[in-house]
Amino acid sequence: MTIRKKLQGAISIDQPCEFYEAKNGVEAIKKYKEVQPNIVFMDIIMPEKDGIEALTDIINFDSKAIVIMLSSVGTKSNLKSALEKGASDFIQKPWDLKNLNTVLLKYI
Repeated sequence: MTIRKKLQGAISIDQPCEFYEAKNGVEAIKKYKEVQPNIVFMDIIMPEKDGIEALTDIINFDSKAIVIMLSSVGTKSNLKSALEKGASDFIQKPWDLKNLNTVLLKYI
């Protein structure tokens, strides 16, 4: 099971929602422009275009985009950069259910 599927299964909110997936930064930007979702969860480390580059492109397209970055312990400097470039929040990996839903509830 991919991390994307685990994340979808862990999200618990009391309203209907749709999930869209992208396997890399290039797909994430394209998908964002197509559907303009309410919230984006995006890893910093991704193939083709990393999360910081994808974040920058998404924010340039929509300055009000809510992008929550996921980061492992070894990428704290990247996390700081993401927040400076417009990320709304972050979740440290490995994430836990309580933290995930606490962060999510701030934005819905």
